[in-house]
Amino acid sequence: MLEQQRLELWGGFECSLVRLGHSFRDLIKETGHADRTGDLTQLKSLGIKKLRYPVLWETIAPDKPDICDWAWHDARLSELQALGIEPIAGLLHHGSGPGYTALLDPDFPLLFARHAQRVAARYPWIKLFTPVNEPLTTARFSCLYGHWYPHRRNMRSFLRATVNQCKAVVLAMRAIRLLRPDAQLIQTEDLGKVFSTPALSYQAEFENERRWLSLDLLSGRVDREHPWHETLLANGIEDRELGLFLEWTCAPDFIGINHYVTSDRFLDHAMSKYSPGCRGGNGRHRYADVEAIRIDVPSTELGWKARLSEAWTRYRLPITASEVHLGCTREDQLRWLAGAWTAAQELRSAGQDVRAITIWALLGSVDWSSLLVENRGHYEPGAFDIRSPKPRKTAIAVAARSFAKNGAFSHPVLDGKGWWRRTNRYYTASRDGRCDTPAAGAAQIIIVGSRGMGLAGLLHEICRSRGLASSVLPSTHAGPRLGIDARIAGLHAWAVVNADLGGTKRHRKTHAEIAAGPSAGMAEELASACARACIPLVHVSSDLVFDGQLGRAYVENDSVSPACAEGQRLATLENIVQQHCVDALVVRSGMIFGSGPDDVSRSAGPVEFDQRRFSEQDVISASFAPDFLNAMLDLLIDAERGIWHLANVGEIKAGKFLRIANGTASVPFETVSSRNYALRSERGEIMPSLDDALARYARRAPVALAQQPFQAAAE
Repeated sequence: MLEQQRLELWGGFECSLVRLGHSFRDLIKETGHADRTGDLTQLKSLGIKKLRYPVLWETIAPDKPDICDWAWHDARLSELQALGIEPIAGLLHHGSGPGYTALLDPDFPLLFARHAQRVAARYPWIKLFTPVNEPLTTARFSCLYGHWYPHRRNMRSFLRATVNQCKAVVLAMRAIRLLRPDAQLIQTEDLGKVFSTPALSYQAEFENERRWLSLDLLSGRVDREHPWHETLLANGIEDRELGLFLEWTCAPDFIGINHYVTSDRFLDHAMSKYSPGCRGGNGRHRYADVEAIRIDVPSTELGWKARLSEAWTRYRLPITASEVHLGCTREDQLRWLAGAWTAAQELRSAGQDVRAITIWALLGSVDWSSLLVENRGHYEPGAFDIRSPKPRKTAIAVAARSFAKNGAFSHPVLDGKGWWRRTNRYYTASRDGRCDTPAAGAAQIIIVGSRGMGLAGLLHEICRSRGLASSVLPSTHAGPRLGIDARIAGLHAWAVVNADLGGTKRHRKTHAEIAAGPSAGMAEELASACARACIPLVHVSSDLVFDGQLGRAYVENDSVSPACAEGQRLATLENIVQQHCVDALVVRSGMIFGSGPDDVSRSAGPVEFDQRRFSEQDVISASFAPDFLNAMLDLLIDAERGIWHLANVGEIKAGKFLRIANGTASVPFETVSSRNYALRSERGEIMPSLDDALARYARRAPVALAQQPFQAAAE
């Protein structure tokens, strides 16, 4: 039966609506979906069968239970119906309800059930429901750890919140099924397993029994023999309440596993090995609570396959991977998704009923790195990147389409290991202290440039840290005599990056001389070779192609207007590359800093000081080299093409920036009227802020530099 049904691809928007004190954080608003039309139409092309979609209590009846606003949901759900995408209606997603109730309110379950009944009455065509997402996890974060409202930290509150939410699910499904008898419950939960040192095995066992509590309640398993029965009674849960779950069994039709790379935990009594933020205790022992994936735990005990199989073995109900998302670099996002898909297929082959993989956070997520507690605007892209004028498809969207259509996806980056599988992930160093080396024969990225710690050398190190095989080809050897076609074939190259920004410093050349020069010949050869091999080319350029006279920041569609010989050379190279490789990706940087030991003075200073004289008041953009190269690699994997501006977001005066970056005031300036060399992207602002980049740069630099004030704004 399973072999006849293909593994399905589902999707979901990060839709947490969390109360923090007296305020709410709504991720549907923060990712722009609340106000943006066209998002659902884009999903159609991915081949998604079902979509976890919010019909949240707090947004429909925020002020009074009986005063409902359905307008937004009417429009969006009608659109989904027209598109042929089946919604899985989520009624509460890490929420505690509107302001007139809360997780610990005795009336919470009944109030919630009335909302569910209204949803079913208004949208009788909806069959699939997740009334409460992750009830146990929500109870932990709200009432055991105190992160979310009502900010409690005790077992009694935790268990009351868990029981109230599970009771709400039971009552909601009963209300829904009065109107739609065939309605199905897709119950989600994070079932991360806890491992420990021997001294803490009792705590690990306690938590590993606890993680099943919400699903056990709904499945009618919490009888007098259940391990948590006495604990529930001792903490104020009445026997008649537990009897309700036995009488009105509400076993899920599907169990949805929301699993993240950090879901599995490890408890260690040797706290000194870890940072203070990892430390906690239970009143009996103090211990560190850390990611199990960073400890030497057998790999077969961790991850998607282990957790999906556990749930199937325990309940023998259809299973879905209901949230597959990783906030990381693009290749690791692809590796995490592919790993989930492979695990599901392997379990299906073994006879376990795994039905679907759900790409979560299709529009990305904001501030989940801090569990929404800190409002930093930290954005993680998903299948779409919302930092563009309209959501831009990433490689995750390409993978989704391939999985949905063909049941498989291939990309050279999948040859490498995700960070959770590399030896340098451990808290303690690997035996030889080295990173993993790519597998023999792995497809490579050819990097053209100097072997030192300039852009090419740093890019090689970043590729190594990201598990991407790469080789550096010195730019002096990259001409026709080298035979770049043979290099591409011999290294199984899947991309070429021309990271050579070097050029003449003092000698002005005519356009004809530049076009006939060695860098032009190399650019033409690389572009032509990539076009012949049908592999992507990335060509690095800079803001030197502009003269600063436009009066505003330059965007990708602005015409080049170089004012110095080096700018003319770079503009000529851009033109050559685009002529000979129409799909090339050309990335322009601002003033690069942080690319090597000499930073600004090495990577950008001599060229720009000699051929483009700054005034103190000139406005510029800057590109922190690690940010620039990581963003470039993400765009490469996304198969982007054309011109992209990659500068850290924020403009700054040239004098101020150079003093901060060099740690000195001895920088030559001219006294001329202010010009604006800044770069802005109309395709997508995907780089971190300049404030943030300068702060990180200072932490890597000498103490004297770290004491400089940072404020990235043109004063």
